[in-house]
Amino acid sequence: MVKRRRRFRQTTTLAHRLTEQASRLRDRAKQLPAGTEQTTLWRKVRQTETALRIDALLSSPQSAVPSGATTLTDKREKKFLAKSAQGSPS
Repeated sequence: MVKRRRRFRQTTTLAHRLTEQASRLRDRAKQLPAGTEQTTLWRKVRQTETALRIDALLSSPQSAVPSGATTLTDKREKKFLAKSAQGSPS
């Protein structure tokens, strides 16, 4: 017998859920004394905010790569151009 997966439709957007989670984690981290638990919560806040930025980037109509970021293709093109410039007769 195949186990059926339970599915349900989200009522709020991912961005909204991530924003609420970051807010809850931030409030909880502020209440804790300095220590490993607080550090862990601040790390989770940063991870949640990063996920929010990635979601915004991917859901934007342009889905452009941020300025200053290099992709694997950019690196390969630069390497190819550098090699071809060295090997070409002048």
